[in-house]
Amino acid sequence: QKTRDRLAMTGKSQQTKEEKTAREWTPELQEDLDRILTVGEECISASELKGLLTAKGRGSDHATGFNLYDGFEPSGRMHIAAGGFEPSGRMHIAQGVFKAMNVNKCTSSGTNSTFIFWVADWFALMNDKMGGDLEKIKVVGQYLIEVWKAAGMDLSHVEFKWASEAITKQADKYWPQMLDVARRFNITRIKKCCQIMGRLEGSLTASQILYPLMQCTDVFFLRADICQLGVDQRKVNMLAREYCVSAKIKNKPVILSHHMLYGLKAGQEKMSKSDPDSAVFMEDSPEDVKRKIMNAYCPTQEEKQEAQPQADDAGKESMHLVEEKIKNPCLDYIQHIIFSPPGATFSADGQIYTDFEAVRSKFLAGEISEETLKLGLVDALNKLLEPVRHHFTHDENAKKLLALVQQYKKEAAPVETVVRRLNLSALGKVSSGCHMVFAPMPTAAPTLQEAVDVLALLRKAKNQTCVLYLSDWSARVCNACGADEKGIKAYYTILLAALRCLDPDTMDNVQTIMQSDAILADPSNYWISVINVGRHFMLSEVMGDEIQDADGAGLVVAKLMQVADVAGVEPASLALAEGNDVARSMIESFFPVRLPGVTAPRTLLGGGPTLLLQKRESLAHRTDNDEYYLLDDPKVHGKSKLKKAFCEPKNVAFCPPIAVAATLAFGVEREAKGELSIKRSAENGGDVVFHDRSELEASFADESLHPGDLKAAASALAVSALEKLSAYTKDDTDVLKASKALKALAKKLAKGKGAK
Repeated sequence: QKTRDRLAMTGKSQQTKEEKTAREWTPELQEDLDRILTVGEECISASELKGLLTAKGRGSDHATGFNLYDGFEPSGRMHIAAGGFEPSGRMHIAQGVFKAMNVNKCTSSGTNSTFIFWVADWFALMNDKMGGDLEKIKVVGQYLIEVWKAAGMDLSHVEFKWASEAITKQADKYWPQMLDVARRFNITRIKKCCQIMGRLEGSLTASQILYPLMQCTDVFFLRADICQLGVDQRKVNMLAREYCVSAKIKNKPVILSHHMLYGLKAGQEKMSKSDPDSAVFMEDSPEDVKRKIMNAYCPTQEEKQEAQPQADDAGKESMHLVEEKIKNPCLDYIQHIIFSPPGATFSADGQIYTDFEAVRSKFLAGEISEETLKLGLVDALNKLLEPVRHHFTHDENAKKLLALVQQYKKEAAPVETVVRRLNLSALGKVSSGCHMVFAPMPTAAPTLQEAVDVLALLRKAKNQTCVLYLSDWSARVCNACGADEKGIKAYYTILLAALRCLDPDTMDNVQTIMQSDAILADPSNYWISVINVGRHFMLSEVMGDEIQDADGAGLVVAKLMQVADVAGVEPASLALAEGNDVARSMIESFFPVRLPGVTAPRTLLGGGPTLLLQKRESLAHRTDNDEYYLLDDPKVHGKSKLKKAFCEPKNVAFCPPIAVAATLAFGVEREAKGELSIKRSAENGGDVVFHDRSELEASFADESLHPGDLKAAASALAVSALEKLSAYTKDDTDVLKASKALKALAKKLAKGKGAK
């Protein structure tokens, strides 16, 4: 009974606490909700928006309130970018006046909200606007801000943040977040977001894969509660919500998708990039507005169109959630621009209308003529534009910005003269003219093969300082080690220890560079170079035959980063592991075109001798006994693995004991010299000494060397090498910790509990 009473009291206490913390839903909050909902054609979801207003809105104790962030549809004049607009030229009236109205609705007095405009100059750069000139893009962004000021936007609860500046200041947070987004989605999913660039899937450059990834990242970087963008942005906004599920983020962003205006000409689902008469722009003169509207398509009945097959390309899909039978751009303007403000009216032929449906029904019934409707629209639009015209006529700063933007639009895209890249040599991080090698992609079980391959590539240097590049961020975006940061660092610690143990002389001439440290030395120029690499190649070129649409988008990002890494080091020579043909081709293609004045490295492919102990038909048949691992126990694995190794008499084409013995006794190069003494009884020919791999193979091929004697010698060398590695590990505290961390990670990954 005491237990029941205690539980009952606890329940009452919790109920009382909930009653105290729960906020009453007031008429004022309902008014805020209704007003904000009018901004979007669709809201995902209204219940979440209501919960957000309850937690952070009017009358709450929340210190900063809730954040909204702006977006614009890609019109060829200005593009949205996560949490903001991409400054790419002139502004359409809906993006100007309509946006000002919407911002004022969302930040009305007492709402306790902030509208963040993310001036996405990074995105304009990726989308090739203003010839990829970041300084011109900034000027355009300043012009667009002036337009909003003139259009009546209340800036008391508005913040403008420049992407290139904010991202650079917090590069250590932004870019790892972007890499985490990239690793969680496959290429197919990202390509579905290609509407944000107005591009068809088949025409995507590799940089345009970065666009939705960065846009999704912006949502979390800005801590946005509401994403207010066009319907064409719906898929990338949903990507942000899907990311929340994958990353186990509790509160998903609310999505408010606004209507996409039709182009002014027949059949235009949206404004045409190449046709200025497809839309009214904020700086249009009264004569421009009248000419465009009077010539605009203005049907009174539905036109019959042939059924179109369902689009399987995201770039071809409709940009409207509500299907209009009569696609009349004039009515569209009246509904979504003229009647947008509370209490708005529309005048036609002396009669004043207070709601859109009355105008629409009378026009379709013939009671309002096409000419009358258009003249009324011309008059209404010019009244909205007049304050903007006045501002850009009388304000000197505004006049200057407009003139520059108009000049930029007339100019041909300039040839880029400034080479934007990470320059580690200039930063004093590396020696010029070095030899560069990339460390293997990390795993929870580093192999002897990986260490031997790295040594073989390092030894290709021609009296140069070697740079061993540890691509930790690329490893994360490729989900290496389950994207476990500590696991990736532990792998590199073990690899470096093994390299120093196996070949200390070579490693004395090697400088190691951690990719993340290099990037953060100059993040802005590094990521601009990544973007430029992507702009240079079509997506299909980067994917090659090895990357499929079902694979992670991070694989594409890593390919672009690798070229930028090489540009940052600027080596005289570069040794890549076998199988990196696409990377080699990209580097050789990119440098001469995009990096004038930077000498392309002499690039070669290679690796060490194959140390696999068994030949398998499929990777699925591989076992742990098929090769040596750097963390193998010498007492347990040293002899047992080689004892089971494939060793067919006379077969020197694939003879693992020869490969192991020659590598450990002579060196990683096939022509390496050394001394290998094999002990044999007098009956079996007595002891024999070999000085290189060719001698060893010749003796085995003519059967003067027995497989048993060969295996015994190779086994002794393997045990000795593993014992040295084991002793080295135990003697170094950091290496020992890394060893334990990798073993723990291997168990976690085997149970499917890797990084999420």
